[in-house]
Amino acid sequence: MSDRIPRHVGIIMDGNGRWARERGLPRVMGHKVGVESVRTIIRTAKKVGIAYLTLYTFSSENWQRPAEEVKALMYMLKLLLRREIKNLNHLGVQVRAIGDLSLLPGDVLEVLNYVIGETKENGEMVLTLALSYGGRREIVHAVNGIIKAGLKEVDEETFRRFLYDPELPDVDLIIRTAGEYRLSNFLLWQSAYAELYFTPTLWPDFREEEFLKALEDYSRRIRKFGKVL
Repeated sequence: MSDRIPRHVGIIMDGNGRWARERGLPRVMGHKVGVESVRTIIRTAKKVGIAYLTLYTFSSENWQRPAEEVKALMYMLKLLLRREIKNLNHLGVQVRAIGDLSLLPGDVLEVLNYVIGETKENGEMVLTLALSYGGRREIVHAVNGIIKAGLKEVDEETFRRFLYDPELPDVDLIIRTAGEYRLSNFLLWQSAYAELYFTPTLWPDFREEEFLKALEDYSRRIRKFGKVL
């Protein structure tokens, strides 16, 4: 494993439904097995020294899915947060969330806020959950904040202050599973110079070995940020 580790990794966790369909199982079973991948990737990211890990957990467009699936996803999110808080504290992982959190069910938001509060002093790694999140919505949210603040002119750093989490650094590496080749409205502002890694592996099968392959691939990239090296 190379010592060139990205500071901030974002992951578009795709393929749960396909994984279940290929096995003749209900879609919700794919999501359940996908939770195990989440646990594994958090542990691995912490182990290799990644400072920021952002998981595309539930997009603003996902609200359009069948009501029963959305209900099941919210239930699993609440369960995962409750079960993992002890382990997150043991690992020193601080939990944050970005997105239009006001749309989350009250019981889910209550548990989320509790976990955020209980882990806020942890300093080993920041785990950000993108929930009810859309990159365009985040940019519109920032513009509206700027208008309300009465600012007539802004630069990039000023604009960043109005994002969902101004402290979240630009993403270095975005990983997408399940063989799709698009960003799907994920971290549009923060990914201006992100390296992109696509894998056909479905999310429930994306475990430590696959994650390390993505990091190894990243370590071989030459990042010029528009300059000539």
